[in-house]
Amino acid sequence: QVQLVESGGGSVQAGGSLRLSCSVSGYPLDSPSKRFRVGWFRQGPGKAREGVAAIVGDGSTIHADSVKGRFTISLDNAKNNVNLEMNKLKPEDTATYYCAAEVGQFTYVPALPSSAYTYWGQGTQVAVSS
Repeated sequence: QVQLVESGGGSVQAGGSLRLSCSVSGYPLDSPSKRFRVGWFRQGPGKAREGVAAIVGDGSTIHADSVKGRFTISLDNAKNNVNLEMNKLKPEDTATYYCAAEVGQFTYVPALPSSAYTYWGQGTQVAVSS
């Protein structure tokens, strides 16, 4: 069973930076088969959940247009984590950020729809003040 735990959320002023980490247990991200997809999502107050970034086993990534050039998703195989580096934060980035994963069956491509993921974490809060 795959379990995901997010960390690194907090409060920051506009223009600041945060790094979110998703700790993955139940599947080794350095597996030779590399059959996994991990994504970051967010849901702001009164907004629908949206995909932010995703990464797959060969290191390919995708980032939403709203965060391109500011956010970067990456793998940390040593810790079995997937990180989201967030720079130049804006008040509209305020949201609960969730980590999600799909593992084991296919050689995946990066994807942002939430329907592409089976396993979800509990979320971590990010608040950006102006």
